[in-house]
Amino acid sequence: MESTTNNYGAESIKVLEGLEAVRKRPGMYIGDTGTRGLHHLVYEVVDNSVDEAMAGFCDKIQVIIHSDESITIQDNGRGIPTDPHPYNGRPTSEVVLTVLHAGGKFGEGAYKVSGGLHGVGVSVVNALSEWLVITIARDGVEKTQRFKRGVPVTDLTTTGNNANWRGTRIHYMPDRKIFEDVHHSLDTLKSRFRELAFLNPGLKISVHDERTNERREYFYTGGIGAFVQYIDKDRNALFDKPIVISGSNNNISIDAALQYNDGYQEHVYTYANLIHTIEGGTHLVGLRTALTRAINEAARINKVLKEKEDNLTGDDLKEGLTCVLSVKLSDPQFEGQTKTKLGNSEVRGAVDSVIYDGLMSAFEDRPEIIRPVVEKALRAKHAREAAKKARELVRKGAMSGMTLPGKLADCSSKQAENTELYIVEGDSAGGSAKQGRDRTFQAILPLRGKILNVEKAQMNKMLANREIQTIITALGCGIGAEFDATKLRYHKIIIMTDADVDGAHISTLLLTFFYRHMPELLSQGYLYLAQPPLYRVQYGKTVNYCYTDKELRSHVDNAPDPSKVTVQRYKGLGEMNPEQLWDTTMNPANRILKQVELDDNLLADEYFDILMGEKVEPRREFIITNAHKVKNLDV
Repeated sequence: MESTTNNYGAESIKVLEGLEAVRKRPGMYIGDTGTRGLHHLVYEVVDNSVDEAMAGFCDKIQVIIHSDESITIQDNGRGIPTDPHPYNGRPTSEVVLTVLHAGGKFGEGAYKVSGGLHGVGVSVVNALSEWLVITIARDGVEKTQRFKRGVPVTDLTTTGNNANWRGTRIHYMPDRKIFEDVHHSLDTLKSRFRELAFLNPGLKISVHDERTNERREYFYTGGIGAFVQYIDKDRNALFDKPIVISGSNNNISIDAALQYNDGYQEHVYTYANLIHTIEGGTHLVGLRTALTRAINEAARINKVLKEKEDNLTGDDLKEGLTCVLSVKLSDPQFEGQTKTKLGNSEVRGAVDSVIYDGLMSAFEDRPEIIRPVVEKALRAKHAREAAKKARELVRKGAMSGMTLPGKLADCSSKQAENTELYIVEGDSAGGSAKQGRDRTFQAILPLRGKILNVEKAQMNKMLANREIQTIITALGCGIGAEFDATKLRYHKIIIMTDADVDGAHISTLLLTFFYRHMPELLSQGYLYLAQPPLYRVQYGKTVNYCYTDKELRSHVDNAPDPSKVTVQRYKGLGEMNPEQLWDTTMNPANRILKQVELDDNLLADEYFDILMGEKVEPRREFIITNAHKVKNLDV
């Protein structure tokens, strides 16, 4: 969907309101001031460049993570206009960077379709940066301006009249007064750049991490069909090539690709104007309706579904589905400031119509697809029916106040917002935790051994697992479609395992279960990892606990006589007595808790699939590639 005009000047930029309160309440604009918000700044600048690509004027975006954690983003688009703006007579580029809701995305602006924060994006990046420098090249003239915490400190000045490039370059330093930590995750950024390149065939996005000198380039001509193949690369597909559908309805552009594999998880990614709508919305509802209708109809036509058999439901068709859906529309309505759910009612019918027609056409051309898909759906249906009794028992136990698990040592407080549940590995550590805890607000749930790997199990097998039943019942909030956060009995769920290989495996199994079946615990911030100390360091009568090797070296090196120092390496929680466990790992005044956040669904999906899936080779490659990042290895 290209811009209808090549005219991109001051009149294309509409101004809605001034830049205020961003530094005072940054969370309102970027979600939070943690890792998620930090990376959101990068996305907002990159999204402006992608808007130029969607309009047909840009095909290269370069990103540099500098060694000081500043970021440079440069494109070869038209360059932000620099002529005086009617709003205040200042250069248009300055208006874009200093006025909230100023951009080419409003009214009859420069873009028919755009992402970003509706013109909020780049001005918010400027406001939350210690400094920002913008350089623009248009018609051979290069101009530069510098800002400090959102305020211009220089005028827009000409730095060259013979520029050999065209576009916009923004170099900024996230403000350490705003952000808890300004360290950028290359993996997180690469995941976003990869999906943008898939969603924009022909757009080349390169990233250079000066901290490690790693370079990556993302460029795909296969579009979302190639995207689905990438997502499913470590799975066994049920048919050769993904079904790819493109069309438009009611001025809404719709692109989709889908594939079925022999796994048990669903992987559906939806986008609206290239924004990853992680909570779905009306476009996802339209997709599900069309998929269910088309498969049932094709199954009847091809006599794969017998006359007496009931139609397959949407739930039957989720297992093993991998799908990417991208819609583009001129006036998207998102729920929430950071755009996680699409709300436009007209999108549902448009997607339903285009996807249904595309699927029926694909099934007519490739009738061999229907049988494996329907047979898999029927197996999923039978497994779901077999799990009904187990689900009912678990549901009653979790939602109807039945007796809590016998192994659960509950706390006396019943106010969920003030209580916490420690899920502990083994009876020995569980015993220490029960004795060392504060019974008022801390509950302990010891697990016996390793829980089931839910990545390789259907719902009926999972619900029949005793340890999983115990967890669901203890939490009280239900599971899957029945999940209800208001019924959650504890607002801090803390995984506490040994600091060894087995402990890491148990943590990963638990995280896999929560991510696949209670993702709200992660997205709403209820899930934590305890961090027990790695070492006990004693010098004379002085005892210190160290949580990192750096801390250990500091204590040893600073001792008057390092050779008297006694170091004990903790491998298990059971090696600590109740008092030590309380002091180091459970006392809110001293402990270190790591909150488990869900920043990137696609990256999380990929990691869980590699670490816990059926195929061994991707797991081996992952371990070899990331071995250098291991800080503490128990051998």
